[in-house]
Amino acid sequence: MKSFSHNTGRLIRPLLAIGTLALAASQAFAAGEAKNVILFIGDGMGPVTVTASRIFKYGEAGSLAMDTMPRAARIRTFSLDAQTTDSAPSMAAYTTGVKTRNDVIAMDGNTKTFTPSTDPVTGVSSAINNCPTTGNGAPSPIILEQAIAKGKATGVVTTARLTHATPAATYAHVCNRDAEYEIARQAVPGGPGSNTALGKGVDVLLGGISYYWRPYNATTNPRGRPDGRDLVAELQAKGYNAASDLTTFNAAGTDKPLIGLFDQALKEGQMSYELDRDPALEPSIAQMTTKAIDILSKNPNGYFLMVEGGRIDHALHGNNAKRALADTIAFDDAIKAALGKVDLANTLIVVTADHDHTMAFNGYSPLGNDILGKSVNIKTKKPQMAADGKPYTTLVFGNGTTPRNDPATGARADLTNVDTSGDKNYKQQVAVPLGGSETHGGGDVMLLATGAGSKVFKGSLDNTKVFGLMRQAFGF
Repeated sequence: MKSFSHNTGRLIRPLLAIGTLALAASQAFAAGEAKNVILFIGDGMGPVTVTASRIFKYGEAGSLAMDTMPRAARIRTFSLDAQTTDSAPSMAAYTTGVKTRNDVIAMDGNTKTFTPSTDPVTGVSSAINNCPTTGNGAPSPIILEQAIAKGKATGVVTTARLTHATPAATYAHVCNRDAEYEIARQAVPGGPGSNTALGKGVDVLLGGISYYWRPYNATTNPRGRPDGRDLVAELQAKGYNAASDLTTFNAAGTDKPLIGLFDQALKEGQMSYELDRDPALEPSIAQMTTKAIDILSKNPNGYFLMVEGGRIDHALHGNNAKRALADTIAFDDAIKAALGKVDLANTLIVVTADHDHTMAFNGYSPLGNDILGKSVNIKTKKPQMAADGKPYTTLVFGNGTTPRNDPATGARADLTNVDTSGDKNYKQQVAVPLGGSETHGGGDVMLLATGAGSKVFKGSLDNTKVFGLMRQAFGF
């Protein structure tokens, strides 16, 4: 059902000091139907991360590209069984409109999770999918699948593993997010275990790490597929270009589908953090986004594209604010690139996050204070001291792995002579030390939107409602 009549588009509201671009977007809002939809997901990009990143790059009075979007909403992110969601059900809420349990990828609310197990022959962990084939819920239709059914092109771009929870929820259905060998094979049209709702396949697949897609080899690929399949070769046989680094990425034309799996940060199991990325070897998220749009826009019926800044989340899990902020800026640069390429009269752009984190912005520092530095007394311009007589940073975390106390004395570590800003490896102090990584936060996240059909994104929304609003913009 279309969300607005075309007659509505003929109603003209007074416009004061609004540029040509905003006028075109306003007319598109009234039309209520988008030919193209781009969903940007900053994984873990809660409000504090957005604010801190803005200050980090542009200062307190500056603006991110996402800040320029005229429509805004607050998004509630709880899952079916948890106050604080993980990425699997939160992303699936956006792509299917259905609440599910933590760890579940694009299945219905009756689905329970079953942990994958180690392959007994090769010893490859999580290679055996233990999700029951019957009696454990059912797949929920994904907006990307629905776009394919309407003849549209589709794409998935991420700086995380291409089989990670957030990108997986755009093209796969499985009861546990860790079954990444299963997730990968669902993307290969016509092959055993493929997701038949993908038709001829997703046109653009760009992200990190090839071992879920390439065959096992005890020497060269010890985490490869125990079933021996080379999914990249299978996709190439179906007409896909393949890329593994910046050279092959740039060489790939825009007249064929593309799969790119980038192993430059193989030890991390993802693509590189922006602060560590070698720009001569590995494409940026902005470059991947631009390439995806160039390929997908060849389809006269339009497209659906999901772009994830996946490593924002990983840096936050590690209490590493500097890498998180730098990756947020790289993600925002991808948004800027998309805004510069598309026609907002027929394209909806939605920017949001799947969940929050526990990073907090504290103290009363003066304007211009280094956001990664220590909190400063606004009157004396000297470091603000906590009750223990030691300085503290403006950004801290509610929990995580950073030692809160000095192991020798039990006191909070003294940051007086610690470079909390220049050292990209510095980890912020935490209130509650954990044995594992920092947790997600359960707070609301921001949504920003612009372009065709965007005016319906407003107010306080459950994350499941975004799915319906994107479909409405498409006219599905």
